[in-house]
Amino acid sequence: MSNTGVKTDDKKQHFDDIYVEPTPVPYKTRILDALDYVSDEFNRQMFDAHILPWARQMTAHGSSVSKSAMAAGHAPGSGRELNFVDLCSCFGNTTMATIYGMSYDAIRENWSDEERCRTIDAARRLPVNITGIDISMPALDYGISAGLYDEAICADLNQRETAEFAQVEHVMAEADILLSTAALVYLDLESIETIVSAFALGGCQEGTKEGYVLVNFLNPFALEKADETKRILLKHLDFVGSRATRHRRMSELEQRNYPGEEWSLLELWVLKRRTSE
Repeated sequence: MSNTGVKTDDKKQHFDDIYVEPTPVPYKTRILDALDYVSDEFNRQMFDAHILPWARQMTAHGSSVSKSAMAAGHAPGSGRELNFVDLCSCFGNTTMATIYGMSYDAIRENWSDEERCRTIDAARRLPVNITGIDISMPALDYGISAGLYDEAICADLNQRETAEFAQVEHVMAEADILLSTAALVYLDLESIETIVSAFALGGCQEGTKEGYVLVNFLNPFALEKADETKRILLKHLDFVGSRATRHRRMSELEQRNYPGEEWSLLELWVLKRRTSE
């Protein structure tokens, strides 16, 4: 258990002091830069391959159709804004990669100093309402102030009896896209089960239950727990696709705990709701 309340594998590096900073600049310097945290390149690629085409179809030429679309002859149609949830979102780098389409280098440049990070250098690729959920209030405050998140819930997701956790369950039921990257390892299996179930059973908005999840699993940390998490996901959702990639370089502590290893790896999964026939 870390001093922020985050449950962390004892063999994994703790970054508690970074998560309570008011801006993502220390996160960028000590994690994105120092550890070559390249995983968002692959998160974006998985999102673009398996989720973005569906999302663009669902949002195309909705009631808030753009001027350029109107000029091209498109009238407002049935497209709608989607609900996007970043679970254990931290400062929002993976939202920047997926919704804003930003590369690893573009995110690092955007977060290069305290002034530059106040605004996001790119525009959203989709009409979405973004909810950030995290245990760090400073990270969420940053996300709101920079315009990354439209809404935020600060919660310890291993405390399931709180009003905040009930709010998270409601948000999951309304979500169209759920993102949780390098994060589920921090949650109790009971919390994962409850959250995934809430997402799987929700989504009746606009007469469709279709919705997608992008998650990933860390290697070599907590491998047995990762297997249990996969079983929970497959219990409630349909598998779409997967990919194995690099995550980031290991810290000195992690390299001592895992001799001969230099890189932490990721297994990325995309899943979707089981729609009624």
